[in-house]
Amino acid sequence: MIDNLYDCYKMVQKNHICFIYNGPIWADGVEGIGQTLRKRLEFEELPVVTAHSVFSIFVEQMFNILYYAADKELLLDEATGKQFQVASGVFMLGIRDKQYYIQCSNKMKNSQVEAMKKRIDYLNTLDKQELRKIYREKIRAENDDPDSQGAGIGLIEIARRASSKIEYRFTPLDSGDTFFTLFVTVD
Repeated sequence: MIDNLYDCYKMVQKNHICFIYNGPIWADGVEGIGQTLRKRLEFEELPVVTAHSVFSIFVEQMFNILYYAADKELLLDEATGKQFQVASGVFMLGIRDKQYYIQCSNKMKNSQVEAMKKRIDYLNTLDKQELRKIYREKIRAENDDPDSQGAGIGLIEIARRASSKIEYRFTPLDSGDTFFTLFVTVD
């Protein structure tokens, strides 16, 4: 038995966390976790636009974890014989002062830190109209970033839907990797 589970419960209550997931993330698994999150958002009786923004940010954050996590592995689906990629991360949704906060974290390789920081810092300089324009351009363009496994629009989508600038933290780890945390809010 975990002795300090009550301490964990108090921390969740104090921070108004209404949904938390920690563990393996894989492409098909995002759908299952997403269904649970959708149901939780229904309990909150959010306006449709807010619920859609929260859910879209969740999807983008989960796929960012899947694409950029340092601790990825390939597993075999015994039923289909196909391999699939699994990463590890944490996703959290909380409510504070009628504002939803969405936070995710994962280990990432140190070599990816500077590029991620530059991308986020750049997006934080743009207003909603500029973000919309860049989003449309990225949708139409081919992905020319060899280090990116996605289409390059995930962080843009997060910035578009967030109510304020994207906050982040990079924490160096003894393993030589970095623990990356992304934090956004939705009104």
